[in-house]
Amino acid sequence: LGSVIAYFTSAKFLLYLGHALSTWGDRMWHFAVSVFLVELYGNSLLLTAVYGLVVAGSVLLLGALIGDWVDKNSRLKVAQTSLIVQNSSVILCGVILMIIFLFKTQLLTLYHGWLLTLCYILVITIANIANLASTATAITIQRDWIVVVAGEDRSKLADMNATIRRIDQLTNILAPMAVGQIMTFGSPMIGCGFISGWNLMSMCVEYLLLWKVYQKTPTLARKSAKVEASELKQLNVKKESDMKPAEGVQLIIEKDVTGFEPQQEKEVGCAARIAEPFITFRDGWVAYYNQPVFLAGMGLAFLYMTVLGFDCITTGYAYTQGLSGSVLSLLMGASAVTGIMGTVAFTWLRRKCGLIRTGLISGVAQFACLILCAISVFMPGSPMDLTVSPFADISARLFENEPLPTIASPEPEMIFATGMPNLLNGSIAPANSDPEMSPEPVPLISVSLLFAGVIAARVGLWSFDLTVTQLLQENVIESERGIINGVQNSMNYLLDLLHFIMVILAPNPEAFGLLVLISVSFVAMGHIMYFRFAQKSLGKQLFVCYTPDPKTAPDSSPPGNTSTV
Repeated sequence: LGSVIAYFTSAKFLLYLGHALSTWGDRMWHFAVSVFLVELYGNSLLLTAVYGLVVAGSVLLLGALIGDWVDKNSRLKVAQTSLIVQNSSVILCGVILMIIFLFKTQLLTLYHGWLLTLCYILVITIANIANLASTATAITIQRDWIVVVAGEDRSKLADMNATIRRIDQLTNILAPMAVGQIMTFGSPMIGCGFISGWNLMSMCVEYLLLWKVYQKTPTLARKSAKVEASELKQLNVKKESDMKPAEGVQLIIEKDVTGFEPQQEKEVGCAARIAEPFITFRDGWVAYYNQPVFLAGMGLAFLYMTVLGFDCITTGYAYTQGLSGSVLSLLMGASAVTGIMGTVAFTWLRRKCGLIRTGLISGVAQFACLILCAISVFMPGSPMDLTVSPFADISARLFENEPLPTIASPEPEMIFATGMPNLLNGSIAPANSDPEMSPEPVPLISVSLLFAGVIAARVGLWSFDLTVTQLLQENVIESERGIINGVQNSMNYLLDLLHFIMVILAPNPEAFGLLVLISVSFVAMGHIMYFRFAQKSLGKQLFVCYTPDPKTAPDSSPPGNTSTV
């Protein structure tokens, strides 16, 4: 009993609980805000598309600056500030959306509708601020606090990373289902009120949990900082090569949290202040490029350039092929199960083969499963037709003055089952929904192989994701964890944005097979980059599998660090 109580009061468990609350609120909000924007703008996807573009663009541009802010401030201040900004923004957004739902008719008549437009802009802006604060929270908790709480035990760090991902997998499925039921049996306005109330309650509890974790882990009060703390500077490679390996650690100094004394203000001109964010942005990307784990990070980012996931694109395509919302819900549940299996596989493989080899095995497993997706493109039932121009839909709308696509008022349970309405054909109704107009039933061989590959690949995907995450945690110096992980987030969003642009350019179902082949190619390129990183790190011992020390796992450090194989 004493050991059980000790576990439930430990810093590790409190960190899990705080992350679960935060992730649950995040998933509910990200799901609901897209549905709210569709509902508000006359069942058009315009506002949702604008919101997605603003979010991706903001993280892409500001990721390095957010990470730099995380590095330059005390851990508790960063965590508390980002927590308050994130939850307060969601609460405010929820209140504004409730007002819009209540008084939309009146707002349409005021100032020729400009007041309503201003409300839309306000909602998207505040929601974007919430997402940026969420990014800062993820960087400081998942990339920094968790490393400190784990201490020098790399096996414990791997287990904590895996548990965090399992929480993510469960909340990805359960949170949208929960808020979806509330919105189905209540109304969108009730959904707004519930999310605002949840975030208010969650903010108070998370604030308390952060404080408890901070108190139970004294090392969180000490944060490494560079000797030149006022500027972001890369390690001088020449100087580093002249040092003994142990001396490399001395490039950073320990400071107590109370030791973050305000630096003496330097006389700088207005131009220098304006240029500072741009310099930070540049130096952040240069620092990321110079990291020994750069190729591993790039390999992970390339996996975001894919339509082979359970986002609105793939689920929309599946709906055009005749899959029902209930079937899609079951498939999403299966993907969560295989994702959890991936976290279990990661911890087992790491103990048996070491961290770097775990990434290699995971990459091979993921790519092998995605081969099924590539094969599905050529199987019966696949709508791929290369004789149809992928730009036919866009050109028709541009030159024939067709209206922008809108979606027919969907059944709420369909949106809540699949996550988002169909983006591919302008309507959530499948092609065979009308018995009089429907063509012959589409063979399900192609779509079945597609989803079999996607679901099976989640095992390798999440194991690979955890591998790269831990490589970044272990091999990026403490004083640069924030900015390096901020740039990594920017890279992820950049490739994710490119995949949406790819779909916009080729939106018709006949071109989806081509998008699948492009996606598989990008996944292959990502794993080739990781293979090159592993080859540099392990050399001739690349394919020698052994059981490393579970605490030190020496093969997880690339060349240039003190613990290479």
